[in-house]
Amino acid sequence: MIALEVADWRRHVFALYARVRETADVAAAHDLWRRGRDELFATHPSTPLLPEDREGFTGLPIEPYDPAWRFEVEITPATEPAHLDVETGTDGTVPFDLLGIVDVPGVGPLDVWRLASYAGGIFLPVKDALAGIHGGTYGGGRYLLDTVKGADLGPGSAPDSLVLDFNFAYNPSCAYDPAWACPLAQPGNRTRAEIPVGERYSGNY
Repeated sequence: MIALEVADWRRHVFALYARVRETADVAAAHDLWRRGRDELFATHPSTPLLPEDREGFTGLPIEPYDPAWRFEVEITPATEPAHLDVETGTDGTVPFDLLGIVDVPGVGPLDVWRLASYAGGIFLPVKDALAGIHGGTYGGGRYLLDTVKGADLGPGSAPDSLVLDFNFAYNPSCAYDPAWACPLAQPGNRTRAEIPVGERYSGNY
């Protein structure tokens, strides 16, 4: 059953990120994450890869780890409330409330969203200056955090802070399969900076 396959995929993702958070060497944690995702994409029945892309799949185009792109950032509460309803083809209307803003060195301010529905969760996408460029990043942006689905690098050492590591930026499912309609980066989650780490996008797997 498809629902059970998706549930199993999410178990694997939650378990993978748990191992990432438990690994003290962040470069080793990143390698574990990369290998774990490659295995899921190659072998799991809920892989977002299209059937024609599975044959000859050798791994996702993820850049080597660069510690300069790892940050602990404090969330500044939003001064004004903001709400976002995202229409998706697979999950209906997904509501988000603005939780706050993080100011990332070299990147700028990014909005942090809270999933305003069952299970909650923190959601932080990012679209950088390489988006949509051949050999760059996915045109709709990538995800840094989507905690309700397991993508969670944990809290920072200071109160109300998060670990944001752009080496772990990954493409949403709609980057592989157009049948998916994913929440993408809104204006407050776009930056003019080039973010050269994390998963790239070739449009051909």
